[in-house]
Amino acid sequence: MKIEVISIPGCPNHQPTLDRVKALLISEEVAEEDVREILIDNKSDAQALEFFGSPTVRVNGKDVEPVTALRPSLSCRIYADGTGIPSETALILAIRFAKEEEWPR
Repeated sequence: MKIEVISIPGCPNHQPTLDRVKALLISEEVAEEDVREILIDNKSDAQALEFFGSPTVRVNGKDVEPVTALRPSLSCRIYADGTGIPSETALILAIRFAKEEEWPR
């Protein structure tokens, strides 16, 4: 499983998001080594990574809460629940779905 926490430098929601991701990985029995932190500090990287706001969490390349933004941006991100941190529910669903994809059939 590959988990990316993508943020802009100085994002106040980066560490709380990372902490939530790591706590949920423990509860879901997934190795924390699977977490990769990525900092985006320019528009070309934001465009290349299709980065729609900080922080963004992707599990196996899929955004935990897909957005329909018009263009990549070096801005803060607000999630559906009105906060700047992805919900536990969204993260758990993404992690569990990824675990099922990786289980041998």
